[in-house]
Amino acid sequence: MNVLPKRYHRIKQVLEKRQPDLTVLTEDVHKPHNLSAIIRTCDAVGILDVHSINETDEFPTFSQVSQGSDKWIFLHTHPDIKTAISYLKSQNFSIYAAHFTEKSLDYRHIDYTQPTAILLGAEKWGVTEDAAELVDGHIIIPMLGMVQSLNVSVAAAVILFEAQRQRLAKKMYDTCRLNSDRYHEILFEWSYPNLATAYQNKGEKYPSLGENGQIIQENS
Repeated sequence: MNVLPKRYHRIKQVLEKRQPDLTVLTEDVHKPHNLSAIIRTCDAVGILDVHSINETDEFPTFSQVSQGSDKWIFLHTHPDIKTAISYLKSQNFSIYAAHFTEKSLDYRHIDYTQPTAILLGAEKWGVTEDAAELVDGHIIIPMLGMVQSLNVSVAAAVILFEAQRQRLAKKMYDTCRLNSDRYHEILFEWSYPNLATAYQNKGEKYPSLGENGQIIQENS
């Protein structure tokens, strides 16, 4: 059965606003509702890929907080923080840790229109010292109350919506920023998830899609 045209065009609309050069890296965020909330915010601001490590516990499952956002985000796991940071730097990301030090900058002073990854640490301990030494800079959210920290998912939302604000101002959501091959690959997977799995299992390329999402060409 073909995808409904209305759903297909909604998928296209969302995919064409995804920002391949904006991402989040979570370090030992182990509570499912926190990871789910971060994923939900990433979806809301147009992030496509999220990176994560969890060396202290089993990797958390998504909770109802995600509201299904995990279906529209690619979550990449790494064995340790050094590997994750090395990978992101190899992809030309500047990495900023939400971390309080003497060198920390107000989060609003960062240019998020450049390829940017935000590192968020564990609920109790924050970013590890090893991670803090490997990143390009530290950022903080100024606090005026007695408590000097935010829940990790709230901090993620504050920072990411500033990134969205900057990117909207530069009209970075106005045109599709994914390369053609990845765009069409994801478009098929989101439109036909079960069929995509079947093609993957057979090692075959996805068929082409018509104007309203109909499959117009089957691979032989």
